[in-house]
Amino acid sequence: MPESLVTRLIAVGIDIGGSGIKGGAVDLATGQLLGERLRQPTPVPSTPDAVSGVVAELVARIAGPGPVGVTFPGVVRAGVIETAANLDPSWIGVDAATLFGRRLGRPVVVLNDADAAGIAEMSFGAGRDRAGVVMMVTLGTGIGSALFLDGRLVPNTEFGHIIVSGTDGEKLAAASVRTASNLTWDAWSERLNAYLARLESLLSPDLIIIGGGISRDHAEFMPRLRARAELLPAQLFNDAGIVGAALATTVG
Repeated sequence: MPESLVTRLIAVGIDIGGSGIKGGAVDLATGQLLGERLRQPTPVPSTPDAVSGVVAELVARIAGPGPVGVTFPGVVRAGVIETAANLDPSWIGVDAATLFGRRLGRPVVVLNDADAAGIAEMSFGAGRDRAGVVMMVTLGTGIGSALFLDGRLVPNTEFGHIIVSGTDGEKLAAASVRTASNLTWDAWSERLNAYLARLESLLSPDLIIIGGGISRDHAEFMPRLRARAELLPAQLFNDAGIVGAALATTVG
C-alpha cells in the first residue's frame, strides 16, 4: 500500500506559553509533526477567553480531525488550572479542559507545559529508554520542570520556582531573563549553574535534559554548565510541548 494511503494515528498538540502559542498535527507513532508548525503571539491580556480564541484559530488551521492536547504554563490538576505565573491570574480555578472542549468541539486533554515536553523527550528524545531519575528543565519565559522515575511522570513539580540565593529560580535564570538583561552566554550560564546546583541540592537526578526554545543554541551554553548529573540538550527542541500535548491524548 502506498505510504500516502497508510492510516496514521494523529492528534493535535497546542503549546501555550507566556509569549507565544504554538500548534501542529502530530504522528503519534513517530512523534513527528505533520505539516507546518503554527504560531501566534499570546494575547495581552492573556485571559481565558482571549487565549481560547487563539487556540481555536490555530486548531482550525491545522489539517485533520482528532483529539487535542493543550499545555498550560502552570499547575493543572484534572484539567483545572491552579497556578498561572506567566499568564493572566483569571485562569486560576478555570476548568480549562471543559473550556477548550466547548470552544473546539473536540475531546481535549490539558496538562502542564513542562510535563508535556518531558513526555515527548522521554518517548522520542533525549530521555528515551532512560531509567532512574530524569529531570526535564524547560527554559523560556519562565522555567518549567518535569520529573520522571523509571519513565513514569511525577506531574506538576514546578521546580522552576525554587528559591536560589533569595530569588525565584525563573526570575534568575529563565531564557527570557538572558534576553531582557542582555546577558552574555557566560553570565547567564553562571546563573543557570546556580539554579542547577540548588536543584541538585533538593534532588539527585541521574539525567537533566535542558529544553525550551533556547535548547537550539545548546552549543553556546551547555559546555559552560556544571552538574553532578549527566546533562543533555533536548532533541525535540521547541516542538517538545506540541508533541507531548498530542501524546497526552492517548492516556488522558
